[in-house]
Amino acid sequence: MKYLRNSLIGIGVLAIAVASLLWFLPARWALPWVGPHLHGVRLRQVHGLLWEGRADDVRTADGRPLGQLHWQLSRWLLLGKLQAQLDFKGPQGDFSGTMQRLADGRIAWHKTSARIDLAALGSRAASPLGQPRGELQLTIGHALLQGGWPLQLQAHAQCRHVVMRTRDGDVALGDLDADAQAHSGVIEAQLHDDGYGPLRVDGTLQLSPLGWRVDATLRPRQTDPSLRRWLTGLGSPDADGAVHVHRSGGLAGSMPEPSQTRTRKIP
Repeated sequence: MKYLRNSLIGIGVLAIAVASLLWFLPARWALPWVGPHLHGVRLRQVHGLLWEGRADDVRTADGRPLGQLHWQLSRWLLLGKLQAQLDFKGPQGDFSGTMQRLADGRIAWHKTSARIDLAALGSRAASPLGQPRGELQLTIGHALLQGGWPLQLQAHAQCRHVVMRTRDGDVALGDLDADAQAHSGVIEAQLHDDGYGPLRVDGTLQLSPLGWRVDATLRPRQTDPSLRRWLTGLGSPDADGAVHVHRSGGLAGSMPEPSQTRTRKIP
């Protein structure tokens, strides 16, 4: 009986020690387990605890510096419930958001915002129409992801001072906006401009895992010859210079018709 009691006391002391270690686990001690799940991103100059810490030097797999990361993890993770607040700041982009892993494995994001310097995308954003320059600001009120794809989405995107860099020179497009929603895995975005720039934009974009479709009318507000030449790369202009774009890919025919209702911007 005495042996059993001593064994239970020993197990209790060990459990308390392990719980205390996990509760106050330094973030740098957890790096060997966390690193393989970061898809090549490297965290350096790590401070704080696993539950609340920061990395003052975040780099890509090839050593290119990205910025700084601060995080907060709920200790409910010890019971399998993942909840986190992430804040990233860098010269080429910022990100802030709250995420939660649901019981069915889906990921929910709330109060999420991002800023991206389009030039930082490099050749990944290049197309026959040129390479975009400017700043993308994204605000997501709510997103529900499954396998990385949004099943539900409420978002607003702003592209400021957009310029397309082409072989014939830069083409200014102005400030462009998009209001996006997703239902049952189909993303629909209403495309428009701020009403003052060199290019008037009015259209819709649809995306799904099976295909995409864009229907838009682009009309120059000015007589800029470089902008008019750039528009001819998208189609033949009307008498007033407007170009109607109707493009699709994949199984776009199976997607529902775009809604004509515009949504309110997320504050």
